Amino acid sequence: MANISDIIEQFLLSSLGQGDRINISRNELADYFACAPSQINYVLTTRFTLDRGYLIESRRGGGGYVTLVRIGGQSEILDELSKINISEGISYNRGLQLIDRLVSEEHLSKREGELIKSLLSDKSLVAPGVNKDTLRASLIKNLALHLSKREV
Repeated sequence: MANISDIIEQFLLSSLGQGDRINISRNELADYFACAPSQINYVLTTRFTLDRGYLIESRRGGGGYVTLVRIGGQSEILDELSKINISEGISYNRGLQLIDRLVSEEHLSKREGELIKSLLSDKSLVAPGVNKDTLRASLIKNLALHLSKREV
């Protein structure tokens, strides 16, 4: 059985549908799901991140209303990834989110995404004296460059 966060995420995704934005009230959504407004905030901040292709716009004094925006077209993620600064590195969790976004935007199959995720794990990146986040960033950047060539 899915937990409340999964249910709220699916509800928001289905509400968004093929559109690129929806306006929602945190309080109304919390009432609908019989949960605390902080649970809605949690879902918005962890499941609808920039790395996953979403932007949350908050309105001050707007009664708790926020706008959920799906950003980018099919190639924006590839452009974003090709501009990665390798020296800054990428954490494993951020790497997973980026690969999930590539899968959701159909740049990769689900199987390809799972294989790449396994290669990005700390267990796979075993090398003395190598910064795993830096190596992970290099791998993701090269993947994006390869996928860009495939789409041309």
